[in-house]
Amino acid sequence: MADQKKMVEAITSRDVDFAKWYTDIVRKAELADYSSVRGCMVLRPYGYAIWENIQKILDAKFKATGHENVAMPMFIPESLLQKEKDHVEGFAPEVAWVTHGGSEKLNERLCVRPTSETLFCEHYRNIISSYRDLPKLYNQWCSVVRWEKTTRPFLRTTEFWWQEGHTIHETAEEAVEETLRMLEIYAEVLEKHLAIPILKGRKTEKEKFAGARDTYSVEAMMHDGKALQSATSHYFGDDFARAFGITFQGRDNTQQYPFQTSWGMSTRVIGAIIMTHGDDNGLKLPPDVAPIQIVVVPVAQHKEGVLEAARELTARLKQNWRVKLDESDNSAGWKFAEYEMKGVPLRIELGPKDIQEGQCVVVRRDNRQKYFVKLEQLEAQLPGIMEEYRQAIYQSAYENRAAKTFTATNLEEMAAHADDGYIKAMWCGKLECELAIKEKFGITSRCIPFEQEKISDTCVCCQQPAKEMVVWGKAY
Repeated sequence: MADQKKMVEAITSRDVDFAKWYTDIVRKAELADYSSVRGCMVLRPYGYAIWENIQKILDAKFKATGHENVAMPMFIPESLLQKEKDHVEGFAPEVAWVTHGGSEKLNERLCVRPTSETLFCEHYRNIISSYRDLPKLYNQWCSVVRWEKTTRPFLRTTEFWWQEGHTIHETAEEAVEETLRMLEIYAEVLEKHLAIPILKGRKTEKEKFAGARDTYSVEAMMHDGKALQSATSHYFGDDFARAFGITFQGRDNTQQYPFQTSWGMSTRVIGAIIMTHGDDNGLKLPPDVAPIQIVVVPVAQHKEGVLEAARELTARLKQNWRVKLDESDNSAGWKFAEYEMKGVPLRIELGPKDIQEGQCVVVRRDNRQKYFVKLEQLEAQLPGIMEEYRQAIYQSAYENRAAKTFTATNLEEMAAHADDGYIKAMWCGKLECELAIKEKFGITSRCIPFEQEKISDTCVCCQQPAKEMVVWGKAY
C-alpha cells in the first residue's frame, strides 16, 4: 500500500486548492498536456477517448432526430463575418486573423472560425430556393479558435473541439421547436450518460449568444459550487437570413425568409466530469464514457494459473464491456491507485483463493464497496453493479448542488452566499440590476429556469416588482 499512498499524495487535495487539484488530475490522469502555443492543449489518448465516447452518444442522438454531418471551411472572409453586425461585435475580441498566404499579403483578411454561422448562411443562400428544400438539419464536428486571455485545460482554451449544429426552417415555430428539442438532448446526455444534474433555462439578454434572439443553456454545478455552462442552444429567428439574403419561395408562391438555429457542446464537458465527480484519488468517470469500464487486476499473478484465469475472464467480459487486463509487474496496490486515478468505474480482483472458490471481487470506484461474485454469475450481475455506481455518483452530485443552493430576497442575503454556490432570486428584468449584482458580488445570471419559483414579489436588487426568478452564481 506504500506505492498507493505515494501516488495519492501526488494530487493536491481539492479542499486545499481546487484549481491545483483540477490541474493535477488533468496531468496525472493523462487527459491533456500543454503545448508550445499559448492556451492550446494536447488532447492525450485517454482524454480523447472520453471525447470519442461522448461524440458517439451525441452523434447517434443527432442522427436519430434527422441531422446530417457536414464539414465547413476553417477560414471565414472578413466581409462575410461583417454581414451580421451583432454577431461580429460579439466575437471581435476573440478572433484570430490570417493576413498572409505564404509570403504574400492577402487582399482580404481571413478569420480562423470562432463558430460557423456565417459559413452556413453563405451555403444556405446557395442551396435553398423553395420550401421543398427545407428544413436543413446539419451538424459539424470540428475545432474552433477563440483568443482567450485566461486559459485552463478543457474549461477555456484558445482552440477547442466541439460539435456545432446549424439548422434552417420554413417557420418560426419549427425553429423554436428545434432549439428546445436539442436542449433536451443535451440535458439527457448530461444527466443520464454523464451523471451530471443540470438546470435548464433561458439566458438573459446580456448573456445570450451574439446575434441570437434567444439562447437556452444547461448549467451544471461543480463540486466547489461554481457553475459550468455545459451546452447551449440558440434561436436566431430570421435575422441571419435577412442579413445574408437567404430567401425561399413559400407555399403561397411568395418570397420568404427562413428561420435558423444553432447549438453546441464542447470538450469543456470533460472539465465538468472532472470537477463534478472527481475526488482526492483522481477521476470518477461515468460508465458510458469511460475508456476503460472495468480493469481486471490479477492478485499474486506469479502463482500458477492466475494470469491464465485473468486472461480468460477478460476475454469473456470484452464481449460486452470496455475492459483492460493489467498484467504488468507493478504491485497490486500500485495498480489499484493507478486505475482509481484514471476513474475506472469497476475493478475486478482475481487471486489464487478466488480461483479456488470460483469467484472474483468486484470493487466500485466511488466508495470501494466490494462484491464477491461467483464467476458464472458475473455477466448477469455486472450491469446492476455498474448502474448502482452511476446512480451513486449522480446522487452525490445532486446532493452537493442541493447543499450549495440558496435563496435571497435582498442584497444582504445575496452577499451572504455570493461565494457559496447557486442563489435563487427574483429579478425585475432590467439590465441595470443585472450589472449591479455582477459589480457588487462578481456573480452572473446563469439562467432563467424553465421551472420557476416565486421567492418573493420584488427584485433582489432594486426591490421593484419582480418579473421572473433567476439562478445566479460564479462560473467557469
